[in-house]
Amino acid sequence: MSTVKQINLASSQAVAPETTKGSIFFIGTATVILRYGDFTILTDPNFLHAGDHAHLGYGLTAERLTNPAIDIEELPVLDFCVLSHYHGDHFDQIAEEKLQKDLPIITTEHASSELQEKGFRETVGLKTWESVTVEKGDMRVQITSMPGKHGPPVVEAFLPDVMGSMLEFQDMAGQTTWRLYITGDTLVYDDLKEIPQRYPDIDLALFHLGGTRIMGMLLTMDAEQGMEAIYIINPREVIAIHYNDYEVFKSPLDEFKSAVAAAGLESRVHYLSHGETYEFEIPVI
Repeated sequence: MSTVKQINLASSQAVAPETTKGSIFFIGTATVILRYGDFTILTDPNFLHAGDHAHLGYGLTAERLTNPAIDIEELPVLDFCVLSHYHGDHFDQIAEEKLQKDLPIITTEHASSELQEKGFRETVGLKTWESVTVEKGDMRVQITSMPGKHGPPVVEAFLPDVMGSMLEFQDMAGQTTWRLYITGDTLVYDDLKEIPQRYPDIDLALFHLGGTRIMGMLLTMDAEQGMEAIYIINPREVIAIHYNDYEVFKSPLDEFKSAVAAAGLESRVHYLSHGETYEFEIPVI
């Protein structure tokens, strides 16, 4: 694992930030706002409304069935964005037009190149297992690109590169205090098994589900693969996202809920509707 870049942000807080608790606000699709300490982080910005179409490339589109919990104009001041890949349901035309062009965006090398062509000046493209560290005041977070595979081999060449993300919040001595894993739009495959070998202690994971199917081919985890991923990654807690927003999502959340209940994992898995907030606490060591 190698750190390819460091980003230093100015802190506006006059006092030490609260580091024993944080929150995740679910906007919809794979879009959340993560607040922890001095950081406010956006993921996979998708602000299309019901009836709008996301562009997936090669002339393919997908109709959105839901509305985001907030519009892009209602976003708080952001420190940076983590983007799993360059698809219209993860970075749409609204984000392209209205996000600040100097917002740091940590993403794949492919997405970084595409965004730079759109005028975004602070993109960081990562290869799998590469990292970037963001520092702000007395806090830092290291973001590492995790393995991801967005489809079977027959269509993989036509899909953009995708990454999962590991966010490790650290004190200035480099000690990790809280760890978040985001799957990205991946299927279950062998490379995911290396994640718990490198990161045996994952506090929380955001799972991109939905069972996306295009031309009959599975492109994101359905209920069965979601359960398999829980057993592979073994996070302490899971939040299901990316499950009901587009017509191409073919695995309803209820299927995943039933599988979780059958496995007796209800205490570890959490469900958010658009506009709901998950609050977490971090034990003081």
